[in-house]
Amino acid sequence: MEKFPETYRAVQLIGPNELTLNNEKKLYPPGPYQVLAQVEAVGLCFSDLKLLKQFGGHARKTRILSGIDPAILAEIPSYVPDDKPTVPGHETVVTVVAIGEKVTDALVGNRYLIQTDYRWLPTENSNGSFGYNFEGGLQEYVLLDTRVITSPTGESFLLPATRKCSASAIALVEPWACVEEAYAIKERQTVKPNGKMLLVAEEVPVEGAVDTLQSHYGKSGSVTCAAAGELSGITDTFDDVVYIGSNPQTVEALFEKVENWGLLNIVLCGGDLGRNVTTYVGRTHYGGIRIIGTTTSDPCDSMKTIPATGEIRPGDRIDVIGAGGPMGVMHVVRNICQGVPDVTVYGGDLDDERLKLLETIVKEPLAANPSVTYHSYNPKTSGSPEAIDYVVLMAPVPQLVVNAVNTAAPNAIINIFAGIAATVTADINLQRYIENRHYFIGTSGSVLEDMLTVLEKVETGKLNTDISVAAVTGLGGAVEGIRAVENQLIPGKIIVYPSCKDLPLTTLDKLSEVRPDVAEIVGDGLWTIESENKLLGK
Repeated sequence: MEKFPETYRAVQLIGPNELTLNNEKKLYPPGPYQVLAQVEAVGLCFSDLKLLKQFGGHARKTRILSGIDPAILAEIPSYVPDDKPTVPGHETVVTVVAIGEKVTDALVGNRYLIQTDYRWLPTENSNGSFGYNFEGGLQEYVLLDTRVITSPTGESFLLPATRKCSASAIALVEPWACVEEAYAIKERQTVKPNGKMLLVAEEVPVEGAVDTLQSHYGKSGSVTCAAAGELSGITDTFDDVVYIGSNPQTVEALFEKVENWGLLNIVLCGGDLGRNVTTYVGRTHYGGIRIIGTTTSDPCDSMKTIPATGEIRPGDRIDVIGAGGPMGVMHVVRNICQGVPDVTVYGGDLDDERLKLLETIVKEPLAANPSVTYHSYNPKTSGSPEAIDYVVLMAPVPQLVVNAVNTAAPNAIINIFAGIAATVTADINLQRYIENRHYFIGTSGSVLEDMLTVLEKVETGKLNTDISVAAVTGLGGAVEGIRAVENQLIPGKIIVYPSCKDLPLTTLDKLSEVRPDVAEIVGDGLWTIESENKLLGK
């Protein structure tokens, strides 16, 4: 192997809310199946804050339960589950500098975008992920293991990337892919084939209703029938839970019986829940659970509520709540540019300066999509729009979910994009939710298909992800950058360049104070490959 330093610089999270810059992190040479890569650029993300606060309790930081031999994990220094110090940063582009002798799908000298989401490696409430229980990109070098980053179907999660684009544009494919997944996700509109079903009945269902459900929507592998009073004795979780009745206490008890990616079908039989129901809204995002219901006695009626995907629909009135933040901007731009006709996009934010910047950013996309209407608003001064068909929640605040159910139009999709912790509940008006045929949807991370879709758009010039860049820094300013994200101080994405050792956290409009040569190129305030090359001395 080429001679590399024995130690290098890395931002480490060593405990809840404890970030440090380690100037002497040990560099491990790659083993036979491993790849050593030099980090070119990393985008800071609001999701880094959730890891910052929860640390070992984060759904993606906990130990991997299956899908890989534990002996292999023991060979990987960058596998850091539970309370082990980790390196955050999952929006990462790298150049490979060394490989083990058994590595066949990475080449030294090539640039790669890292796909971060290892869904075949489950944790208790999510899955393994780069930047969480595997060290991420906020360091000069990163060690990857092909036995982790190769899917069961043989796809490498190192995606070859062009050098004709800036490193920042490639790194920002990851958050844009997470946005894409929020809409492109395919929803399960059937009973899970060969899955486990739990039937709990407090009312007498229509005769043969469950048989009809399985004849129309697919057969489960097994059906367990239980009375509400027997739930405490059931320790299993189920892929499909069908509840016949309207007792809110029973509904609350059933959430712990729903498997991740499971479906809770509430059949009210004309009854009324009578009060708000304590609902695990966090599991919609991290556990992928779905909640449906009907006021009738037929569980098939609930199934008709499930959309094929999370995509916006023609004529939708879309409200992006928290639109002025980095991810909110992406949702607004994505929905304007999606080509869905006659939609109205509302961008809501409490910061008027962020709303002004957003209005500047969307001018060009709006001009190219004349059938789309856009309105920005500050709910403190102008109130919130009404009769919304599609709500996108950009802040992990349970009360926002409560408000959405209370105000959204019939047949609304409520997209819980922000990562509310899996253990967090909210008191939801599930009666209104069911009567209005609302649908909670939520995704965490992205899949390979999303990354490839967005990467192709970036490399062919169809999408300029650099439009999101608002500030740049070296590793020395990365901790300050994470705090700036935490306090919403910068209305856009912060890009960390580990090779820029002495660059402090600098917004683009302040570049003239530290790098006037780069500021001259930035000009109108947009980050480009030319400004990046100047910064990096290329």
